[in-house]
Amino acid sequence: MFDFLQDYDLLGAFWTTVQLAALSAVGSLIWGTILAAMRVGPVPLMRGLGAAYVNTVRNIPLTVIILFASLGLNQTLGVTLGGGDSFETINFRLAVLGLVLYTSAFVCEALRSGINTVPVGQAEAARAIGLSFGQVLRLVVLPQAFRSTVGPLANVLIALIKNTTVAAAIGVAEAAALMKDMIENEAQLLLISAIIAVGFVILTLPTGLILGWVGKKVAVKR
Repeated sequence: MFDFLQDYDLLGAFWTTVQLAALSAVGSLIWGTILAAMRVGPVPLMRGLGAAYVNTVRNIPLTVIILFASLGLNQTLGVTLGGGDSFETINFRLAVLGLVLYTSAFVCEALRSGINTVPVGQAEAARAIGLSFGQVLRLVVLPQAFRSTVGPLANVLIALIKNTTVAAAIGVAEAAALMKDMIENEAQLLLISAIIAVGFVILTLPTGLILGWVGKKVAVKR
């Protein structure tokens, strides 16, 4: 029943999915943290830019963003985000960029909700002893915000893992792209769909369980 799997690099496709998710998660956490800092900062212009970015990007379908990265940035403007590598490598990098731009909006909102749980008195006390806004955010507010938002960030990460399937739209050879090829060449739609679904469950279920346990361990006691 499973003999046809020998003709396909199933592990390689899921490894590409893991790489997409891991790189996008790191980039989204960095950019999302910057956006959260902008949204709670003292400069009205930065708050406005942060709010405009989040409210715009999270209401645009991810497929549109991924296609823009490939068709708009690469094919129209010649952006490759690196050297002149193969078509697939360039689209892999562009897919990571699209996923980062999209997912960081949700990371920002998760972190902003965590920042709002930090008592205002702590920030005021930190400012009273001479710390700058950046120092207050870095030393007092963000550490507590991250600890209180492990659960929501875990949900964002799980959504990101599943969203990597959109990268198939620009030719990245991840799990969804392999599934499309397998369905076109094999007459076993239900079996192939079940195999790919189980693969994603194997990726996402342990992630949710582990991060849920971490969230309980590091939660800020109020």
